[in-house]
Amino acid sequence: MQLNHYNTNFKKRTFPITIICENVTNAPNIGSLFRTADAFGIEKIVFCGAHIPLGRKMTKTSRATEKVIPFEVKENASEVVLQYKKQGFHIVALEITSNSKPIHSYSFSKEKPIAIVIGDENFGVSQDILNQCDALLHIDMFGQNSSMNVVQATTIALYEMTKQII
Repeated sequence: MQLNHYNTNFKKRTFPITIICENVTNAPNIGSLFRTADAFGIEKIVFCGAHIPLGRKMTKTSRATEKVIPFEVKENASEVVLQYKKQGFHIVALEITSNSKPIHSYSFSKEKPIAIVIGDENFGVSQDILNQCDALLHIDMFGQNSSMNVVQATTIALYEMTKQII
């Protein structure tokens, strides 16, 4: 018998992980981020940027998870990262760079809360933010493309992170 959300026996949990979104402005992506955050028991999402669309286009993909995942909207991602760093968070960016490490080879600490920074759909995480991070992580890819959708990448990253700190 196929299970549905009424008869699964997944244990509900919240992990000390916050997603910081730098200029993620595509409404369906934002809705999907809420669903992913809910699926992985993420503590909070912080959307950073001038125009974050939280209306009907977003709720079509969020499936009401924006009502259960705490979130806030801030203007400046750099200030948000600095604030979380001062609060003792381990700051990681999900971005392919010349010195990023594969996420599957990285050991996440259970001792500190984690903030994962994801970037703009077209330009990724800015250099200013990358410079503030404790680690730069990427997902190994084996096709011709060098990037994937920000939500898909975040989902893979959260799977790896929660798997390690469970």
